[in-house]
Amino acid sequence: MQPQKADKIDFNSEYPCPCRRRGQLIPITLTEAFGCNRCQQIFVVEDNGYVLEQLSTTYPYKRAWRWKGNSWQVVHPRLGESYLPVALGIIFVLVIIWLPLALRLANGYGIIAWAMVAVLLAILPALMVWLTYRR
Repeated sequence: MQPQKADKIDFNSEYPCPCRRRGQLIPITLTEAFGCNRCQQIFVVEDNGYVLEQLSTTYPYKRAWRWKGNSWQVVHPRLGESYLPVALGIIFVLVIIWLPLALRLANGYGIIAWAMVAVLLAILPALMVWLTYRR
């Protein structure tokens, strides 16, 4: 089954709010933007009229949606625009390079200390990703 193609957003049509608060998007006069009558968010139309992007947000990435005829589909950011590659890179450096080097240089109780530091530094990117993607 092929995914449904996104429809172009029409400024003369009514759409439900993509924030799922049962609001309706109302076109803002003289702009390429919509405002929700319930959550008071402002959305701009991007990508030649196919993407609705949330304008004012505290979310770390711009939230965007495509209209699929009867519902909104979330547009996910590209891999390079997220914290995930950074977190995986940090974990890779810690586990593959830094931890074996630290274990080779340490002796006795120092091994436990180096291992604890490595685990704490590996948890930091995981915490960073979790805080980024939680709602």
